[in-house]
Amino acid sequence: MYGYKCEYCEGIVKKCVVERESFKHKSGFIILENVPIGICDRCGYRYYHSTILQRIEEIAFGKRVPERMESIPVARLA
Repeated sequence: MYGYKCEYCEGIVKKCVVERESFKHKSGFIILENVPIGICDRCGYRYYHSTILQRIEEIAFGKRVPERMESIPVARLA
């Protein structure tokens, strides 16, 4: 699944497991932990397998219950 050329540069996409990855969804943010993703070794573009994106959608639409909820601080700059 990994080792292919990045679609944006000439880099190679390599597998990496990130501790936390946040995703913006129309219903808010979803954070997944220990996520296997592909990252271009040149430009850093991130590639997500379809199963990761399906999991996000399931959580966002209430088809899967998250393990826990976390509060995120929000502040205005101006």
